[in-house]
Amino acid sequence: MHSDMLLAAADALPLPGRDEVRPDAQVLVGFGVPGELARFAARPDWTVYAPGHAEEARQSVLAATARAERAYIHVSAESNAEPRRGATDGFQLIRDGGAGVVLAVGATLDPVLRATAGLDLAVLYTAVVRPFDEVGLRTAVLAAEHADVVLVEPCPRGTSAHHIAGTLVHVPHRLLALGGPDGLDESELARAVRDFMR
Repeated sequence: MHSDMLLAAADALPLPGRDEVRPDAQVLVGFGVPGELARFAARPDWTVYAPGHAEEARQSVLAATARAERAYIHVSAESNAEPRRGATDGFQLIRDGGAGVVLAVGATLDPVLRATAGLDLAVLYTAVVRPFDEVGLRTAVLAAEHADVVLVEPCPRGTSAHHIAGTLVHVPHRLLALGGPDGLDESELARAVRDFMR
């Protein structure tokens, strides 16, 4: 199966003898297996990336090697139309809104933006599954009128739900966790989000 993200990640990997290689960096690239993504996300000593575009896949490899991380980079055949700068640095605000917050991870961003068009929802985006950006989430939720959070990630449903609960432990909130195939189906996303919102 052809994947621009897989090719971009492979091209960015340093080659011994040609590139300066940090001996303490360990980078694994996995293709299209959501269960494997969830397995690495459960390991506290791994940085886990889920890029949403080929350029983000390249950025993920470069960031992991530069920071000497033990990193797993999950790539898939799905892709957003354009890369987002800073996607490997935590949550970034893509669209303002006050009625709640949607967290989109990786290639779920474009379906999320289409599914939530016209709704008063803040949309956050990241290509990093772990470490979880607690500060970015808390800031967005406290700025919203309602502490309603929709999580859409390319791993099995609920993979990051406990991180959201831990981050918002002192903030009464509601959470809808979506993942796997239903995180990429625009009509299912739209229906689920509209049913969840107040």
